[in-house]
Amino acid sequence: MTEIKHTFYLKSKKEQNHIQLMISSVATAVNIGVLLVSYLLGFYLLSIFFIALTLTVIAPFFDTPSLVRNGKLFYYSPLFLAENEKRGVITVHGGTLFDYVFVINRKLNGKQRTRLIIRSYLDGLLQLLEEHREENSKDIKIKGTSYVLNERTASKIGLKRTRTSFSQALLLIFNYVHLIISYSFSKARLSFPSLANINTYEAEIGELQTRKAYLIKLRDSLASASNSSSSMSNAGRG
Repeated sequence: MTEIKHTFYLKSKKEQNHIQLMISSVATAVNIGVLLVSYLLGFYLLSIFFIALTLTVIAPFFDTPSLVRNGKLFYYSPLFLAENEKRGVITVHGGTLFDYVFVINRKLNGKQRTRLIIRSYLDGLLQLLEEHREENSKDIKIKGTSYVLNERTASKIGLKRTRTSFSQALLLIFNYVHLIISYSFSKARLSFPSLANINTYEAEIGELQTRKAYLIKLRDSLASASNSSSSMSNAGRG
């Protein structure tokens, strides 16, 4: 099984800082350009809108490494993260654009990328279950919102669809441009995620533990499919 790697964290601290400096420099230069255009046109709302837009796109490139460094966010796989348990709930997150950029091979097509993302989700979920296999962890809930995982697949895994909170819905709307870029990256083409298809799922750890064998089987089948696709692509290039 080919290991999925997060290349950002394989780099030295100096290289990581250089990448972040380059991202912030480009974003600053673009925003200065937009600010000048706004000044010339006398339309200042354009610059305010564009600065807010830029921040939502680049924020994960700074926030995620910082939260991980400070122990507030944990990687269970390169595309599956979780917060600390709060009041019996562990909130999990799929990878952001930041993670996609440093994990997904640009040569993969849309289907291959989707398989890799879901496989990484399963890797992370299995690792989380392994770390919470004690009897007193069974009632802890895992909760997360995803635009990659559909309700049918989630149900097979053992996750139940639940109501997305108002604050979470507002956050999704505010970050919609970021979602478009991330979703397009995951599909290898320009794509627009439907907010109606973005669902929140939850399940108790005890329930997921009973489906562990199925989770492993599904993860391994996705890995096999990915390896087969890679072999065929290499053969075609040969």
